[in-house]
Amino acid sequence: MRIVLGLEYDGSYFCGWQSQPSGCSIQDALEAALSKIAHSSIQVITAGRTDAGVHATYQVVHFDTHAQRPLGAWVRGVNALLPNSIAVLWVSKSSDSFHARYSARERCYLYLLLNHPVRPALYHGKVGWFYLPLNIERMRDAAQILLGEHDFSAFRASECQAKSPVRNVTKLEISQQGDIIAFEIRANAFLQHMVRNIIGSLVYVGKGKYPPQWIGELLRDCDRTYAAPTFSAAGLYLGGITYDSKWKLPRFIEPPLTAILPRISRSSKN
Repeated sequence: MRIVLGLEYDGSYFCGWQSQPSGCSIQDALEAALSKIAHSSIQVITAGRTDAGVHATYQVVHFDTHAQRPLGAWVRGVNALLPNSIAVLWVSKSSDSFHARYSARERCYLYLLLNHPVRPALYHGKVGWFYLPLNIERMRDAAQILLGEHDFSAFRASECQAKSPVRNVTKLEISQQGDIIAFEIRANAFLQHMVRNIIGSLVYVGKGKYPPQWIGELLRDCDRTYAAPTFSAAGLYLGGITYDSKWKLPRFIEPPLTAILPRISRSSKN
């Protein structure tokens, strides 16, 4: 029997998603809890691995088990065994042909950046931070260049194991609420550190170091060394995974920014 779970988690306390010998990962904590409910070893497959310090408002995993349990046991029972910073949101049975990673049609990431002269304290680990003023319109112009199918080698970590650097970005929107700048990016898939490398380069444009057209040059040259350094993981959230309706999974509803970080704005006028 194949079981599919939806998760949310605060990645601040973990060494990332992927299982580690030390048992410090989100996968390690989830598999331990699932195995106790199933009374047998459970291994999960995820829609997307997140790095250390990266959060998720909507992650999807699947696993196979012979254990017959009420569906509620895979939510309430597992949550009772998980750290407070990880929660199962929903559960669904699926056919063996469903795959959390390969059946996904699109991923969505959200990056929250505090643009304020003073670093955050209350929201430390929940937002990125940049102290100089950023020009939103310049960043929006640069973001448009990234839309579509491109070779994203300039935004790919050197240790990335993906077979191809080509990805199709379907949405990259930048909005602002108070001192928080939110970047929403959607693509069919992402390379390792791709979002954080894009954010770093957009910040370079926003602070005036380069014109928006510089982003196009990075895409053309396919050279990681020309782009900005990888930005902090703190403000990055895996915000959604989209699947075909035939799988009958709970529909992803994007949470508003205020639901993730209520009352975060700290205007310098106050």
